[in-house]
Amino acid sequence: MEDARTDHTATRQPYGTLGSGESVDRITLSSPRLRVEAVTYGARIVSVSAPDSAGELGEVALGLADLAAYEQDLSYLGACVGRYANRIAGGRFVLDDRTFEISTNEPTDSPVTTLHGGRRGFDAALWEAEVGPGAEVRMRRVSPDGEMGFPGDLDVTVTYRVEDADLVVEYVATATAPTVVNLTNHTYFNLAGGGSVEGHVVRIEADAILPIDERSIPTGERLPVDDTPFDLRRGAPIGVGLRAGHEQLVRAHGFDHTYVLDGSATTRQAVRVDEPTTGRSLELWTDRPGVQFYTANYLDGSVVGRDGATYRQTDAFCLEPQHFPDSPNQPSFPSTVLRPGETYRARDVYRFG
Repeated sequence: MEDARTDHTATRQPYGTLGSGESVDRITLSSPRLRVEAVTYGARIVSVSAPDSAGELGEVALGLADLAAYEQDLSYLGACVGRYANRIAGGRFVLDDRTFEISTNEPTDSPVTTLHGGRRGFDAALWEAEVGPGAEVRMRRVSPDGEMGFPGDLDVTVTYRVEDADLVVEYVATATAPTVVNLTNHTYFNLAGGGSVEGHVVRIEADAILPIDERSIPTGERLPVDDTPFDLRRGAPIGVGLRAGHEQLVRAHGFDHTYVLDGSATTRQAVRVDEPTTGRSLELWTDRPGVQFYTANYLDGSVVGRDGATYRQTDAFCLEPQHFPDSPNQPSFPSTVLRPGETYRARDVYRFG
């Protein structure tokens, strides 16, 4: 059915050429209340313009100056990350009595952990794009059997769609052999448009987090948030928690933890963030079992943004709805196994107000 809202549009333009010579396009999705720009390199969201309390659109996502900068990016700015978002311990997992050795890329000096799919994950891949109807783009790629060590061909489509003030993100994937899948988006948000996000007030509807070890791998336990800086059920400024001396915050250099959601498979509100100066808000609605709340702890001033300023810790936050990290090695966690004949589906809504 054709979209009846003629004020919701999608336009496609050339964005640049990769070092390999392949062409990359930029797709702009627009409504009167939201504008989102995505590129076919890494299926990345490179810009989000949302209204402030006066209704004026302004940039709320970190981004880089050009395609060459994205090719060098190690922070996953705006990227669709996979085949497995977050971490898999030891760069290996066992599936159907077979051990799979997969690409490791963390820490960079002596990698022992697989982060966001390995050395060249989905963030560094070129995606095909189909635009429309309305303010929508569908990006697709087939990850071949053995890519970064993962088994089976994985046919993935991620759809970005603007509906009024909502950015809807939907994932669909099928596989030719048993594999593991965990997909998310890694956009860095700053609702003030710049400066520190420490004054943003965040509320997360979760009673527990997944505590991590010294390599940021979940221990397998669930830590109740009661009487800890992780208790955000009533909302608190981000900076308050960042100043706390809790062992988990020290270990991760800030918030970089999976919040355990209620277990519902329906799309429900998980997070709300309010920025008091501009009056902007962001809600995350998702059907996932968890959301990674990350305060850009590893931005260290070495990344230069689109405006020429460097990005540093607390310049942004990420809301990464997903399955649990290291689930392939954690039998007590919800399964991330995808088998032939099954379909992986996930839906996230970023609602701006």
